[in-house]
Amino acid sequence: MLFKKKSRLPTTAETLPGRDQPISTPAEHFIFARPLRGPYPAGTEGAMFGLGCFWGAERKFWQLGADIWITAVGYAGGRTPNPTYEEVCTGLTGHNEVVRVVFDPKVISYKMLLKAFWESHNPTQGMRQGNDFGTQYRSGIYCTTDAQRIAAEASRKAYEPLLKARGYGPITTEILTAPEFYFAEDDHQQYLAKVPHGYCGLGGTGVPCPLRHD
Repeated sequence: MLFKKKSRLPTTAETLPGRDQPISTPAEHFIFARPLRGPYPAGTEGAMFGLGCFWGAERKFWQLGADIWITAVGYAGGRTPNPTYEEVCTGLTGHNEVVRVVFDPKVISYKMLLKAFWESHNPTQGMRQGNDFGTQYRSGIYCTTDAQRIAAEASRKAYEPLLKARGYGPITTEILTAPEFYFAEDDHQQYLAKVPHGYCGLGGTGVPCPLRHD
């Protein structure tokens, strides 16, 4: 029964109730020593991606370098307010494990974030990523502006034929307006910087994404 629940999003009746108050999360980014929750500098822009276990996913974006202001892991795309990791893992919150990225678009383009996203996981696997199974591991791009949505949909259109040519199925990535983001617990933030040999279940397809920096 649990297997079935984790392979589909929960109904309203199944959804866990959550809580009114946010769960605890650190004040500063472990690597960048900047305020995790903001305020962020004028001119920066937010983006949000789901590409499997958020430990490895977050590392893919902070490794892009100093052009990234902040990365943070959390939960988005479900119904349960202020969920915990344990609740998300039941499959009864509807949330995805996601990475929030704050960046300066004058220095690094959103297209480069999309390129990192597509190349860092297999976007054809539905409700799983590698050996990680469940709705919390689905592939997703959550857009904060109309321009991001246009760019995300164009990138999917450009990348899918290249994947099919290499024997992969259709892309299952959801592209949606960014839902509310709930910060994950202290231990999960920048986890692989704190535990360098910790688990990372991400594996790309080896198919280059054709996006280029503007």
